Amino acid sequence: MINRQWFFFCIFAYYLNAMETIRTTYLGDLRTKAIHVQSGEELLTDAPVDNQGQGEYFSPTDLVATALTSCMLTIMGITARRFNFNIDGTTVKTTKIMTDSPRRIGEIIVELDFPEVTYSEKEMALIKQASKICPVAMSLHPDIKQTIIFHFHE
Repeated sequence: MINRQWFFFCIFAYYLNAMETIRTTYLGDLRTKAIHVQSGEELLTDAPVDNQGQGEYFSPTDLVATALTSCMLTIMGITARRFNFNIDGTTVKTTKIMTDSPRRIGEIIVELDFPEVTYSEKEMALIKQASKICPVAMSLHPDIKQTIIFHFHE
């Protein structure tokens, strides 16, 4: 039988670790404002023009595609730091393709353009592996096609 005090301590500890991350408010006119609780940074969203919005800010599905790209770059950066090479200056073109019935993201194309650095075969393999293990990539539904294109310069 579980000790009652231990049980309540575990519940309390869980909620301490599960603190609010983002607070979002609906502003009206298909827009939201999200505040990152820890930093206070704000992010506005707007529905896209093809879905009754004005398209003046990132749409929620744009943020999903952006999260994938940013996550990949972050994990690649951690990998580069760990193995003592550099990816600074890497740029990415991200294309989000929507489908109908139901309206959802069908594909995200991530095209990475690395700086004019000569990477070893091992470094290129580490970079490619890092793109596959980022938490966002692993969290997306398998029906969302993730097309990753690498441009290494020599």
